Amino acid sequence: MGVDRGRAAWRGRHLGAPNLTQTGAKLVRGAETLHPFTNFAHAKRAQTGANCGPGVEVLHPFTNFAHAKRTGTAPARRHDGTVGARELAKLEAELVDCRACPRLVEWRERVAREKRAAFRDETYWGRPVPGFGPADARMLIVGLAPAAHGANRTGRMFTGDRSGDVLYAALHAVGLASQPTALRIGDGLELYGTRITAPVHCAPPDNKPTPEERDNCRTWLEAELPLLAPTLRTIVVLGGFGWQALLPVLANAGWQVPRPRPKFGHGVRVPLTGPRPIEVFGCYHVSQQNTFTGRLTPAMLEDVLAAAADAAEIQRPAGAG
Repeated sequence: MGVDRGRAAWRGRHLGAPNLTQTGAKLVRGAETLHPFTNFAHAKRAQTGANCGPGVEVLHPFTNFAHAKRTGTAPARRHDGTVGARELAKLEAELVDCRACPRLVEWRERVAREKRAAFRDETYWGRPVPGFGPADARMLIVGLAPAAHGANRTGRMFTGDRSGDVLYAALHAVGLASQPTALRIGDGLELYGTRITAPVHCAPPDNKPTPEERDNCRTWLEAELPLLAPTLRTIVVLGGFGWQALLPVLANAGWQVPRPRPKFGHGVRVPLTGPRPIEVFGCYHVSQQNTFTGRLTPAMLEDVLAAAADAAEIQRPAGAG
């Protein structure tokens, strides 16, 4: 089961429970506090701020294995139940608590407080955004960073903004997504054989992370790739920023990246040997700057996605692009 169903199930089970009393940013049931963003390990470690107090157990929307084992009310399983899927869930649970980059923390949280007028009645995610898609994906899509009022609002990669509208429509057209739209967690969207991640997991001001922020966030990509490696066959990189961030991570993980490093370009294909053979595809980013000007058209995007899916030997519906 993907992130989408896991978090939706968790929210339905805990946030929608009739015997809970809302108290500000928390939900309380007796002595137990349920918070949608903070995991138990973090609560025990920090015991500070608004998230929790000493001795209070906090549930995380991805995984809280101690609580689940004791009560039998585990959040819905996100992937396929393998060790790799469980490790990926643990990694994501740690990721959403990251505060390594002060500028990004301040920005993502300020945006979540102030909001855009169109979304003033919504509760923003306002945290690092984890990857989206199955742990046994054969194809990985690497973007740039969450949009301030897109994934930083919804909590899911490329969800709730114009860039995501273009990407998910193309994924659906080539048979890699269950539907062409991505509005919010719980909207029914599933990815087939495909996972989406980013080199920077927090929304940056002006959509421009600094090199230092990129390097700080690289540790998450370095931890995620080995968990995906057993099934991973192709990687589609959206834009030059992601390309420059990914190649060093691949090299450090054991793949043989040519020197000088291959230059980014739309339609570029770079086969790599290493832990397992993979092929890296370049694609212009699905930013409005590219899609509104026609630099990237739906057909161009679909061609790259379809080629990468075929190279990964993902079974797609007959007649898909």
